[in-house]
Amino acid sequence: MLDRELKSFSPALMPRSDGAPAGWAVSTAPVDYPVAVAAMHERVQSILEGRAGELIWLLEHPPLYTAGVSAKTRDLLDPGRFPVFESERGGQFTYHGPGQRVAYVMLDLRDRGRDVRRLVQALEGWIIDALADLGVRGEIRTGRVGVWVERDNPLREQKIAALGVKLRRWVTFHGISLNVHPMLDHFAGIVPCGQTEHGVTSLADLGAPAAMDRADAALKSAFERIFGPVQDCPPPA
Repeated sequence: MLDRELKSFSPALMPRSDGAPAGWAVSTAPVDYPVAVAAMHERVQSILEGRAGELIWLLEHPPLYTAGVSAKTRDLLDPGRFPVFESERGGQFTYHGPGQRVAYVMLDLRDRGRDVRRLVQALEGWIIDALADLGVRGEIRTGRVGVWVERDNPLREQKIAALGVKLRRWVTFHGISLNVHPMLDHFAGIVPCGQTEHGVTSLADLGAPAAMDRADAALKSAFERIFGPVQDCPPPA
């Protein structure tokens, strides 16, 4: 029996009390990981000091692996394949690369309710709602972070989106990654998120709409339903 959560998953809603829109930025060229991390740190500090507003930043990275705070060295199976970066986000090893939409989420929970559990539920609900708009049923699993799809193959379940966040004085950074059309064999250099019994999949692998702009539109619409309005703005880097 699958360790499935409730079938009727209802995402937590986290609107701002003042209804102010969050910035929504999309980088069209790949962004190096250290550049993105530095930009996030700068933006978070600006939010804390009241010099900038919230930001959702969509981008792609060159092929790389990141090690979250719970990463185990044995889960890096091919350390020479791609650059490896330590990350302060939660979680274990994950892959980023072309064809995967990364969304870095810089939200001020001082105005959205200081509730980390509710934040994780809202982020999971955001992904699940976006996938539904693309004709894919995403689900969560007890004891596993991220969003999964059930497959009619020996693996039965495969991960389509990962989640890892960090908070600094109630402002979030890092975020989610959705597999749109990445090279799935690039995940073979790690044990993704420490899961040895389950594989990874993508919108393209599922035969769902796999254009990046279509995925972005679904993410934007779903975000507004859960977190509130957004406003287009330039990317920070």
